[in-house]
Amino acid sequence: MTERLADVSARIAGIRQLGAVVNAMRGIAAARAQQARSQVVAVDRYAAAIGAAIGQALSLVTTSRPQQARDPGPPCLVLFCAEQGFAGAFSERVLDAAGPDLATASLFVAGTRGGVALAERGIKPGWTGVLPSHSPGLPRLATAIATALYERLAQGDVHRLDVIFCQWDPGHGVRLVRQALLPFDFTRFPASAHATAPLVYLRPEVLLQDLIVDYLHAQLCHAALHGFAAENEARMEAMAAAHTQTDRQLADLQAVQRRVRQEEITAEIIELAAGEAASRERSA
Repeated sequence: MTERLADVSARIAGIRQLGAVVNAMRGIAAARAQQARSQVVAVDRYAAAIGAAIGQALSLVTTSRPQQARDPGPPCLVLFCAEQGFAGAFSERVLDAAGPDLATASLFVAGTRGGVALAERGIKPGWTGVLPSHSPGLPRLATAIATALYERLAQGDVHRLDVIFCQWDPGHGVRLVRQALLPFDFTRFPASAHATAPLVYLRPEVLLQDLIVDYLHAQLCHAALHGFAAENEARMEAMAAAHTQTDRQLADLQAVQRRVRQEEITAEIIELAAGEAASRERSA
């Protein structure tokens, strides 16, 4: 009985340690998600400023800019998956959002878990990158993705580019977003109607090209931050479920501990009573 009580006590101690780890992981995920969400606001403002500059640059370009039609062929996809575990089926949802394009597209995958999920499906990505553990490192990741994309563009291999990421909406959970980046849609940036033209030191065509590069980088940062925040929100949900489970197991084990302790006390009382009765019989 004593060994059984010790075993139950050891299991309770293990569950409590596990609960402490779960709570710590939940707190870390919450802090990272909150930081990423605050940085999304800054990146979106930066992208809006570049968009306004593109509109002004378009007013300086004298030649018309033809709008390219979307290539019906397989696209190039940038997928922002999970880097760490305990996030449920986060990466699988991102991959499923690609649909039939997943098997035919050239894939740029950010997140180690996404690469593992692709390997399980027998698909080899064209480029893989590791997500940083903290959101301030995401712009550098966006730069690495953009550099790899521009190398493919120079080779003439990229005619259509989409980015797929998860976005966390408060009260609604994770929402999958597929955003087209190339061909560049100039209709989103109406030419500026300002009476006074801006003062520039570059040819309008060169300025416009540089602004497009900066805007695409901002969009990659936007997707990376949203994906990073959504991954940590998914991890918070997983840790909340784990916390509920550990609480349930702890309550069950504590009930077992009380029952075993009561059985032990009862056995000791019976043993004492039996010894007292035997002593009286010998005295008689």
